[in-house]
Amino acid sequence: MVESSEKYHEVNNMKHTKKGIAFLLMLVLVMTMTLPALADGEVQSCTVIGADLTDDEVASVYSMFGIERGSVTELSVTNAEERQYLEGKVDEGAIGSLSISCVYIELLEAGAGLSVSCQNISWCTVAIYENALVTAGITDAKVIIAAPFSVSGTAALTGIYKAYETMTGTTLDEEQKDVAVEEMITTGQLAEAIGSADATEIVNQLKAILDETANMTDEELREQIVSIADGIGVTLTEDQIAQLITLVRQMERLDTSELMSRVQEVQNVVSNIGEFTASAEATGFLGKLVAFFDSIANFFNRIFGGL
Repeated sequence: MVESSEKYHEVNNMKHTKKGIAFLLMLVLVMTMTLPALADGEVQSCTVIGADLTDDEVASVYSMFGIERGSVTELSVTNAEERQYLEGKVDEGAIGSLSISCVYIELLEAGAGLSVSCQNISWCTVAIYENALVTAGITDAKVIIAAPFSVSGTAALTGIYKAYETMTGTTLDEEQKDVAVEEMITTGQLAEAIGSADATEIVNQLKAILDETANMTDEELREQIVSIADGIGVTLTEDQIAQLITLVRQMERLDTSELMSRVQEVQNVVSNIGEFTASAEATGFLGKLVAFFDSIANFFNRIFGGL
């Protein structure tokens, strides 16, 4: 009986040890997901604040970011800088005469992907921003776009560009930035008519076949766009098709192989998340798992000063 009891405790201790190791590995995983990589002399996080906000409005935006003012590098963006990319591409009313949109951006390790969230942004969706950022060459970052009151959000890309270039010390390709703005506007306008999910899906499918579209005539490309739209149950107007043709021709001037690869990576991540979510929901496990990871992430963020 004594020997049997000892074996029981030994086995039980081994089980607890394995559980402890698994828990520690999970903590390490969460840390790698939530903490930025450290690099000598590199600023890891930054805010870009609209130049025309009052002190109270700035305070409200920092509250949305979840950080204290002064805890990270702060830049300012003016309406004139916003117009550099937007003027002549969107309605004058969407640009306005004031700089309101604000951005928090945190650099992440290579391969970490994009995490985008919005507050008080009425026109641009998270998916629209994510895809535009990928086109511009920003693929591994946490981005929060916010405003003290509801705004379209069209000017936010300017702030993101400014922050990213300041933090990395590199200059994003001007053509990539211009095309990303065009993509944001085209997708946003299309989303008003057919919905954000369908608009984003059409643009992403076109991105994924840029090596083919480059060899198509405009009429062949038109037929391809109609086919894609039909495949998701959407009917496009001739103006919408023409706008998409223009966007595709602009994208073809970029490094299409790299762009297609980024789109595929994003689609794979979305697919994997969808499959996991469906499986987890079937067991009622998803909510508990998400809550657990959120609590661990918040714990480490409080310790290391993250969001």
